[in-house]
Amino acid sequence: MENMKVKNYTPHIRVKDSVTKVMLDVIIALLPAILASFLVYGIHPLLVVLTSVLAAVAGEWIFSALFFKKYDSVKNLSAVVTGILLGLTLAPFTPLHVTAFGGAMAVIFGKLIYGGLGRNRFNPAIVGREFMTVFFVSVMSSGSLWYNQDELRLSGVKFFSFLSDNAFFNNLDSLILKPSGAIGEYSVIFLILGGVYLLYKDRISWHIPVTLFVTVAIGLILSRFTGINASFSMGGMMLCGIFMATDMPTSSSTPSGKIFYGLMMGIVVIVFWIFNITNETLSYSILLLNGFVPLINDTFTPLLFGEDKDEVQGEKIGKGIVYGVIIVISAILLSFLHHLGLVKYLVFIYIIYTAVMLIRSDEIK
Repeated sequence: MENMKVKNYTPHIRVKDSVTKVMLDVIIALLPAILASFLVYGIHPLLVVLTSVLAAVAGEWIFSALFFKKYDSVKNLSAVVTGILLGLTLAPFTPLHVTAFGGAMAVIFGKLIYGGLGRNRFNPAIVGREFMTVFFVSVMSSGSLWYNQDELRLSGVKFFSFLSDNAFFNNLDSLILKPSGAIGEYSVIFLILGGVYLLYKDRISWHIPVTLFVTVAIGLILSRFTGINASFSMGGMMLCGIFMATDMPTSSSTPSGKIFYGLMMGIVVIVFWIFNITNETLSYSILLLNGFVPLINDTFTPLLFGEDKDEVQGEKIGKGIVYGVIIVISAILLSFLHHLGLVKYLVFIYIIYTAVMLIRSDEIK
């Protein structure tokens, strides 16, 4: 019996909160970013977000009813959150039929294909966006989706600039409102406020966002001395780091695992900069790290009673280094696939694999 070692770790916290309450808090945290998009382009970004939400909810209800015989899964609001997050990653003038396609694919192939909420391996909103990129290449690569001078309602604010019209205060104003990038990127301040709210409500922890931001900041400093093309959006980084990288089913569940997760995501971002990947940097980084979450969770479990601390920590460090190298190599391979135009075939393989996985499971009724 002395040689028998049993490991059993279940990272579940028993609280009175329900999934619906958690999702409602995420929605509340995202409302300021949605408001900022309305201030910039009026009704157009709101229609994109609304279409994404309706398509996600409809997709979940229809798919759950047909295959799982469940008719109330939309009540937990997870489809609404997925739809909002997807909409916030899109351009303000994205065609609504393309947006609807992305919303439906996000919940079907990002969540339901695994059997439902909490079982998914990849962030549903990012999955939906990648489906849009693959199946609507010309639409998603059109520059006209991102900016329209005639529809622009508010090009910025002059809050700090009143104190002094210089670069520093102008940059501070751009953090409040800047009409460039995706719908959810217009206000860094509003995104941070949403993150503070989620921290206050204990819906997320600081580990992933802070580690990610610090690593990326170091990468930005290094890029100034190495000539690396650091394609960077502060708003996009806040949106992904606070609201997407912290998605509970697809991110690490322990404090040390979250730090490793955020660190490696930042390193992967830098790798993509080195290989001159611009538009999909954050999406690829999140999806790549999502795929390693089971290994990260298995490695960075809390110390069990009776285990030797030094021995276990040494083993964790060793595994962490090995997994870190594998993740970097995977990022390099993904970079080559991206430049060769082969990423779409990964999506096709993913569709076939997940469909077969669902058919062979016991979930279909």
